[in-house]
Amino acid sequence: MTSLPMILVLHGPNLDRLGRREPEIYGSESLDEINNRISDHADSLGVAVTMRQSNHEGHLIDWLYEAEDEGVKAVLLNAGGFTHTSVALRDAVAAINVPVIEVHLSNTSRREDFRHRSLMAPVCKGTISGFGALSYTLGLDAAARL
Repeated sequence: MTSLPMILVLHGPNLDRLGRREPEIYGSESLDEINNRISDHADSLGVAVTMRQSNHEGHLIDWLYEAEDEGVKAVLLNAGGFTHTSVALRDAVAAINVPVIEVHLSNTSRREDFRHRSLMAPVCKGTISGFGALSYTLGLDAAARL
């Protein structure tokens, strides 16, 4: 019996508040609804997914290292506000030999100036943003094809 390729989906800070937090920017779907969408899409692609969320930078870093240690095929990372501020998280992405795809619900380039610069983008395989929850399924498509 062969196991399916594993893709890790990491949701960063404040994403546990989706559906309630600024729905005009982030949409009305809850994180559980987005995770269900991701899971359904993963099934259709023939990949397995593990999804985790944390408001704590260190958890995200630890999970990135675990992804490499456990042979994960790819990581989808929505680092939330850490995208623009966390050198430590950026360094963890750069340190692993697993492709990381940066994902954002909103188009960060159309938002406040401080959101225009991603510390993650230069060390990620690619970035998908601005498509709401669809950004995750587009990212999953890319990850499955790597």
